[in-house]
Amino acid sequence: MDKDEIHLRRLPAAAPWGPHADSEFHGVDFLPEDLNEAPEETGMRVNKKYSCLPAEEKGIHIINIRAIEDIGYDQHESTLLNSLSKNPDADCKYGLYFRDGKRKVDYILVYHYKKSSAGRTLARRVHHNDSSARSTKQDQPLPGKGVQLEMGESEHHMDYHEDDKRFRREEYEGNLVEAGLELERDEDTKIHGVGFVKIHAPWHVLCREAEFLKLKMPTKKMYQINQTHGLLKKINSVIQKITEPIQPKVAEHKPQTVKRLSYPFSREKQHLFDLSDRDSFFDSKTRSTIVYEILKRTTCTKAKYSMGITSLLANGVYSAAYPLHDGDYEGENVEPNDRKLLCEEWASYGVFYKYQPIDLVRKYFGEKIGLYFAWLGVYTQMLIPASIVGIIVFLYGCATVDENIPSMEMCDQRNNITMCPLCDRTCSYWKMSSACATARASHLFDNPATVFFSVFMALWAATFMEHWKRKQMRLNYRWDLTGFEEEEDHPRAEYEAKVLEKSLRKEHKHKETDKEKLTWKDRFPAYLTNFVGIIFMVGLTFAIVFGVIIYRISTAAALAISSTPSGRSSVRVTVTATAVIINLVVIIILDEVYGCIARWLTQIEVPKTDKNFEERLIFKAFLLKFVNAYTPIFYVAFFKGRFVGRPGDYVYIFHSFRMEECAPGGCLMELCIQLSIIMLGKQLIQNNLFEIGIPKMKKFIRYMKLKRRRSLDHEEHMKKKQRYEMDYNLEPFAGLTPEYMEMIIQFGFVTLFVASFPLAPLFALLNNIIEIRLDAKKFVTELRRPVAVRAKDIGIWYNILRGIGKLAVIINAFVISFTSDFIPRLVYLYMYSENGTMHGFVNHTLSSFNVSDFQAGTAPNDPMDLGYEVQICRYKDYREPPWSENKYDISKDFWAVLAARLAFVIVFQNLVMFMSDFVDWIIPDIPKDISQQIHKEKVLMVEVFMREEQGKLQMLETWKDKDKKKGENCNNHSPRLSRSHSGSLSSCHSYPLDV
Repeated sequence: MDKDEIHLRRLPAAAPWGPHADSEFHGVDFLPEDLNEAPEETGMRVNKKYSCLPAEEKGIHIINIRAIEDIGYDQHESTLLNSLSKNPDADCKYGLYFRDGKRKVDYILVYHYKKSSAGRTLARRVHHNDSSARSTKQDQPLPGKGVQLEMGESEHHMDYHEDDKRFRREEYEGNLVEAGLELERDEDTKIHGVGFVKIHAPWHVLCREAEFLKLKMPTKKMYQINQTHGLLKKINSVIQKITEPIQPKVAEHKPQTVKRLSYPFSREKQHLFDLSDRDSFFDSKTRSTIVYEILKRTTCTKAKYSMGITSLLANGVYSAAYPLHDGDYEGENVEPNDRKLLCEEWASYGVFYKYQPIDLVRKYFGEKIGLYFAWLGVYTQMLIPASIVGIIVFLYGCATVDENIPSMEMCDQRNNITMCPLCDRTCSYWKMSSACATARASHLFDNPATVFFSVFMALWAATFMEHWKRKQMRLNYRWDLTGFEEEEDHPRAEYEAKVLEKSLRKEHKHKETDKEKLTWKDRFPAYLTNFVGIIFMVGLTFAIVFGVIIYRISTAAALAISSTPSGRSSVRVTVTATAVIINLVVIIILDEVYGCIARWLTQIEVPKTDKNFEERLIFKAFLLKFVNAYTPIFYVAFFKGRFVGRPGDYVYIFHSFRMEECAPGGCLMELCIQLSIIMLGKQLIQNNLFEIGIPKMKKFIRYMKLKRRRSLDHEEHMKKKQRYEMDYNLEPFAGLTPEYMEMIIQFGFVTLFVASFPLAPLFALLNNIIEIRLDAKKFVTELRRPVAVRAKDIGIWYNILRGIGKLAVIINAFVISFTSDFIPRLVYLYMYSENGTMHGFVNHTLSSFNVSDFQAGTAPNDPMDLGYEVQICRYKDYREPPWSENKYDISKDFWAVLAARLAFVIVFQNLVMFMSDFVDWIIPDIPKDISQQIHKEKVLMVEVFMREEQGKLQMLETWKDKDKKKGENCNNHSPRLSRSHSGSLSSCHSYPLDV
């Protein structure tokens, strides 16, 4: 056979269009231009493997096809007929359409292939026009439009695995064609060794799948949205005018006065829907969702192994699958598109002060991502009042610091209070006035206003949750999700593989294998591994915190030996700051490690569906990251200084390290330092630098690789990239779990320990203003377009938020009563104060110790460090003095303060819980206007169907009247028929009645 000869599989002779009669090429059949008019059994495919493209008038691209029988499979049969023009890439809008420039690309499958090393792939382009046809060889090869000429014995044989992947691709793509999708292959790309399969869903497939998925689509019926009247209308108009500069310039964001009635799509009721523009009836987000559902449902059953798209991706048959972005987002001659609009009005730091165009985000990315950004926007808005109140509380502390009697007493050097050493031997006695700065700083956060702020934040959390529920219902109504119920998802690839493995084992043992599924017995080893793994990780976190405690104790002892007075005075600040930085670094590292471990633990459980997988992953990741982030803070808040002992009878770790104690002003200041550094450091380093830096670094690496290739093949890289090639170079979408997780952990910082750090909401607000635009920029410019997922709520995250809100009430109650000095001050003021003031409070909280009672080897090495001999030193505790009968025993004051603390926790917790539940009860979950609109929609829908039924009945009555008149005419013309009504008269009425 001549190597230049072209062979195509001939179409059946009975094909309605037949061979092209006027063509010089005998044995070549051409497909009709309008494929919709072609019969279904032959439309868009020749050999049930790949789709064919319609021939244009100017010419067609014919590719050689070879059929080789190999292990029961046809090897790489495909026919691709591509239209030619002066610039075919421009005709198809650089990859957004098929080569014919008419059919839109709804989805892309990417695969890797190996080129033949023995020779280059050759192809022929055949130009056909009205007068004549001629064939010309192409200078540049087209690898894989794609198929190869026969290379004979010199053809390079790929290994078995490559063949197996190719056979699976062929079968899978054939099944996609049978499902009604249209495919086009492209291997002539700038990315060597990578092939693309473009997928288009025709109209009838979109209609069929929209009906299966019960997608609500807008009908022709429009109705007026209830508008406010009177004073409310004037207030709303004023608010709109004030907020106009901060509204995004997006059509979807403008307030609507009318709305189209929506109804689940039905092919039988197509007349109800506005189908004037079929191209835009299903938007790109809906089209890609429909195609993805078909991809998940379609299987490849080679060797009894059922595989959907997730399995094919996991096994490397395909390397990626994604919908396309709408176009470029930057450049001078870029056509207007939703992506460019989002980049300008949403994903830009210059519009940080504007509202988000949530409806456009939902239109482009789908409901699930739209709900995330809507929730983030509501959370950020709600942080504004919390930040304002937090600033007021902080300013109140600043204004009253000079009037605070306890801190004034601590700073008064005339009191001459000598404190006991902070460590054994190396530490000496010290003056309480040396801790003046710490005491004054503590008052900024430990004042009566912090109690009010804790109550306020508990109510704020409840109000935020209620406000979000109402906002969520508004979005559900606006996005036509009011009647949406999530259906059971397709089983995951790993689950199907495990079930198959189990059934094969039973088959081998000659047992029944019908309807196999994984039971708890199959998963028991995974459950045990999960339990042990989580316990180990939590134990590891505790061990690291314990290690930091040892560091603090040993460092404090080492710095105390310093001969310089300034070094000794700054010991506490130095130790606290360095320990918190160590904690921060460990938290950031362990966060990444725990994220990977949580995913691995979830994978070995083999959850059935993606939803189950996501929920289990979220629970594990949240548990581990919560423990990791908050354990150091819990230690400072509730354990530090609680188990110290007393002078002469201290508690030791490993018989050498003495437990550290709180500063004279209490541990609240240290808790504030710990919380602020961890929160700010985590937000700055992990959330912002990592999110900005890592994508930029990956982009730079890809750029350098492309630059290296460009030097090798300059002409190839001078071409403009196709859209699917550019999207392939973007990062794949990894889900919303990391985005939600960082915000939930931040929500914990804002609510759980807010009594110790009133400025937490302010820093969270500043972070979120950047975070919204950062995430937006990442979604629009750095990530491949995710598949749109329908969702009516934020799922398990709402329950986690509610749990944190309830926990925050309890923790703040304990922080106020046990960590701060609020309760001891109240007890002193109302029980022990002689003149009803706080004078004498500091002396009341200090106990006395006789230095002669030190254990051997624990007394200070330099007892004369202060310049005089010390006989009695003071320490912070409620104990009997050395001259008492029960010296150093716990005093009655301790029990009085403890009782007051516990009473405060009970009263505070129940009061705030009641107030939060009252807020939940008083604010309805569904706004009144939305419930009215939903009811109105139902009534209107019933009216539409009643009118339709009435129209049908009227039509039937009309036809019956016509039928009677015809019968009467028969009787008038044939009087004989009256004798035999059951006979020939019935023949007058025997025609069928079709409604």
